[in-house]
Amino acid sequence: MIAERDRIAERLEAAGYVADRDLATALWLMDYLKRPLLLEGEAGVGKTEVAKALAAVHGCELIRLQCYEGLDQGAALYEWNYQRQLLAIKAHEGAGTSADAIEEHIFSEKYLLERPLLAAIRRATPPVLLVDEVDRADEEFEAFLLELLSDFQVSIPELGTVKAKSIPRVVLTSNGTRELSDALRRRCLYHYVDFPDVEREARIITTRLPGIDAALARQVARMVASVRREDLRKVPGVAETLDWAATLAGLEVHDLRQAPEAVHETMICLVKTHEDRARLTREVTDRLLGKVA
Repeated sequence: MIAERDRIAERLEAAGYVADRDLATALWLMDYLKRPLLLEGEAGVGKTEVAKALAAVHGCELIRLQCYEGLDQGAALYEWNYQRQLLAIKAHEGAGTSADAIEEHIFSEKYLLERPLLAAIRRATPPVLLVDEVDRADEEFEAFLLELLSDFQVSIPELGTVKAKSIPRVVLTSNGTRELSDALRRRCLYHYVDFPDVEREARIITTRLPGIDAALARQVARMVASVRREDLRKVPGVAETLDWAATLAGLEVHDLRQAPEAVHETMICLVKTHEDRARLTREVTDRLLGKVA
C-alpha cells in the first residue's frame, strides 16, 4: 500500500497537485475499493483541484456537476430536447405518421440531452465525476444521488434502465454549509482537506510556478500562514497564494522583508472583502513581515 500511495502522490505532483500522505492514501483506497470519495474542508483548500489532477493522472475526462440550491434531476441527469421534439412532431404530423410512431421517434436517443450524471455512467472509459459543493444542493437531491452512487444505473421512463458502461471515479466536495446525511457519508470514503502547512504550500508554489525562487516561495508560504491566523472574514486559499506569489515574482521581489511597500500593496491578491483589506493595515503587514525568516 505504501508504494502505491507514494506512486499516486508522485503522479499527482507531476500533474501539479501536491498531496499529503493521508490524501494520497484516500485516493489509493478509492481506486482499490471502487468507492466515491467525499472531500470536506474550507473553501479554497484545493478540493476541486484534486478531481482535476486525478483526471490528468489517469488521462481521462473530467465531468463536473456544480451543485446549487434547487438543483433537480433534470439539470443533473438528463433532459429532452423539447424544441427539436416539437419540430419533429409537426413534421411527422404533416406526413400523416401515427401518434404512436411519433411518440416512439421523439423519445429516442436522438433527442436526449445528457447532463453530467448520465454522461458519467455512459462513457466507455471511466471518467472522473466531480460532484462539487454537494452541501449546496437540497436534501431531496442528495437522496436521489444516493441511488445513483449505489447502483450506477438510472431509469429513464421512455428508454428503460441505463446501466453504467464503466464505473466513474467519483469525487464529492463539501464546504460544510449544511450537514450531509449519514447515508451519503456511509457510501463514501472520507478525507478532510485542510490548508497546507508552510512546507507543503511552498512546494505547491514551486510546483505550479516552476520559475519562482525557492526562498521566495517559502517566505510567501510563511506570510500567508500568518495572514490566515488573523481575524479575517475570508481566509485566503491556495489559489490566492499562487496569485500573490506570481505577482511578487513578476515584480522581481526576491526578499519580502526588503520590499514591504510592494508586499502591502499586492495584498489585494489575498484578501477578497473590504473589511479584510481594512484590517490588513500597513502596520499589520509590517508586523507579519517580522515573522518571515
